Amino acid sequence: EPFLPTSALSFMALKIGNTAPKFNLKSTGEKSIDSSTDLKGKAYILYFYPKDFTPGCTAEACEFRDQFEAFRNLDIPVYGISRDTISTHERFKKEHKLPFDLLSDPNGEVCKAYDALIPLIKMPKRITYLINSEHKIAAVFSEMFESKGHIESMLSSIKK
Repeated sequence: EPFLPTSALSFMALKIGNTAPKFNLKSTGEKSIDSSTDLKGKAYILYFYPKDFTPGCTAEACEFRDQFEAFRNLDIPVYGISRDTISTHERFKKEHKLPFDLLSDPNGEVCKAYDALIPLIKMPKRITYLINSEHKIAAVFSEMFESKGHIESMLSSIKK
């Protein structure tokens, strides 16, 4: 993973209670996900990550995969978002047997709306949001180098 000076990583995430920005992105499985229709009245998790097939992102995706049943049992869909293409996402999903969809944000607009884009290099940061059924930010976790903490943080937020 590219080395970044700490200053490039300090950023403001969306705050708890903020309304989650709407999105409509192409998804693995030859579909699109529109947050205002497909996710209407549903809580969901969006996790932003830099790039498919990099070590940290692979570890994070596999951790979400391994904990996926906990989210599914709570009827909370999980979506990974990066700027990778759908074809790269499909390979990544297949190779790591990911039970959730990956969304492609090629121009980084959704990443930017969620304060998940590193300035200058325009690469998504590692940041995870729990969005409640009213589409407000319920929890946020934004540790760039700690993928396991994202899942633990979301599960404990959901249980509260």
